[in-house]
Parts: sequence; structure tokens; C-alpha cells
Amino acid sequence: MTEQQPWQWDEPTWRGHVERVRAGRPLRPHSWPGGAKVAVALSFDSDHETPALRDGNVLPGTLSQGEYGARVGVPRILTLLERFEARSTFFMPAVSALLHDGEVKSYVDAGHEVALHGWIHERNTRLPPEAERDLTFRAADTLERLGGTRPVGIRTPSWDFSAHSLRIIRELGLTYDSSLMADDDCYEILADGEPTGIVELPVEWIRDDMPYFTMDRFTSLRPYTPPRGVLSLWRDEFDAAYAEGGIFQLTMHPHCIGHRSRIAILTELLEHIASHEDVWFATHAQIANHVLSGKDLSR
Repeated sequence: MTEQQPWQWDEPTWRGHVERVRAGRPLRPHSWPGGAKVAVALSFDSDHETPALRDGNVLPGTLSQGEYGARVGVPRILTLLERFEARSTFFMPAVSALLHDGEVKSYVDAGHEVALHGWIHERNTRLPPEAERDLTFRAADTLERLGGTRPVGIRTPSWDFSAHSLRIIRELGLTYDSSLMADDDCYEILADGEPTGIVELPVEWIRDDMPYFTMDRFTSLRPYTPPRGVLSLWRDEFDAAYAEGGIFQLTMHPHCIGHRSRIAILTELLEHIASHEDVWFATHAQIANHVLSGKDLSR
């Protein structure tokens, strides 16, 4: 039997695809803890060498780009976050954590959150469901062993959310996900129209450093946007979140944002944020727990 083309689907078919994972009730509170007007959710995906390893690229040059993140980027980031007392979330593939002894503990000791980001930065949509489940559970066990606390949140590698990811997230008993893009602010995830109780902290490519700064000499990927152009974009995103009383979520990578000209713009951004009153720097888990409390939801 020939598989139907999308234009041949009946309504239950196309509607079923759309409704499988959907945005539910909005979770923007009237105020944040301490009367803050905005929640700032800084996050860092500590991928290091894992994207190259995932693709079977084991040449020293490519691996050294990832090593830069652990060797140089992470220390710079931790120093900067300490200066602003900005609690953040580090999403870390388990292989990264195993390669860089003590890095998970350095995050925990500094008061930051460590959350799931796959086993080896695998591509979930190319995996059979049993493999995705096994890798995610193994990653959770590894981060718990290294950090002393079991992760409560996940960002799927490359935001690659498969048809089975939500089922695995629910089976793990996680509090939140940060891989989807249906809103600027937090919302509850629906599964086939039913509330799951899982909070989504939405991401977006415009609030990610990789689209602006990625360089690959064999493809068309080039860092076409100057760092201060990115600063302007992110500053406008924060200003709008502050005016609306919502969440400002940012995704960065130590091997990318950790370079000198780029850590400079992150420093300027944090100076801009800190110049505002009533700002709450929080981990993704803290924000998820707050919006789940259900207090004073504004919309």
C-alpha cells in the first residue's frame, strides 16, 4: 500500500499530528518571587565534544573546538555569573560530564542547576524509541551520580523533540522541558489534548548563540552577525519581557559564547539587565516550580 501524501490526509490524521504535543494553559504569573517584574532564565548547553562524537567526527581539530568550551568557556562563564549572582541552568550531555571530571560538581557548588541534554547529543528523531529512552535514562543516572541530585528538567539535544520524547519525559517524572517554541512565556504541555502537568520553558533560535556564531569551513555556515548585533537583539528581547512581566530565556554554549568578543557582549547584556529593578535571576527549575504553584496567573 502506498503511503499517503500530506495533501491526501483526512482531518483526523492531520489533526492528530498537530495535537500530539501542544501548548496548553499559559503560565505567566502576575509577579515573580520578591515582587520581581521579570524572570531571567540563562542557560548554557555544555555540549563540548559531543556533537562531533555523535557524528563520528573524531579528528583533533573539530574535537578541540568543543574542548575550548570546557577549558576556557566554562571558567569565564562561571566567573561572570558569580559577579551578577545569576543562578543559571547548565544542560549537559552525559558524555560531556564524563569527559570533564569535576565540571558538574563545579556547577552545583556555584548554586546552578544541572539538567538533561541527552547522552552524546544524539538526534532523537533518528533513533528508535527504545534507544531514545535508554539513552535518556542513562543520562539521568549519570548526572545524578556526578552531581548528587537527580535532574528535574530536560532540553532535548538540538531541540530534536521526537514523537516519543514526551512519553519518556513523563516516565522520568520530570518537572519541565525546554525544547519547544509555542510561546514567549511558560506554558503547560498537552499530550493529545490532555494536560500533562509538565512546564515548557520555551526556546527560540533568535535567543540562541549558535545561529549567529557558528563557523564551518566546509559549508556555508559563517558567523555573519557581529557580536554587538546579537547584543542588540537580545537586549530588545529582554526589554520586551521586562515590560510584559514575563520570562527572558537565553540559550548559550560555552564553546561559542565563551570567546573573548562574545563573553564581552554577554557581560554588557547582564549589566543592562542588572540596571533594572525587580529582576529575578533563576534556574529553569526554580521558574517551573514557581509557575506550577498556580499563584496569580495573569493570562
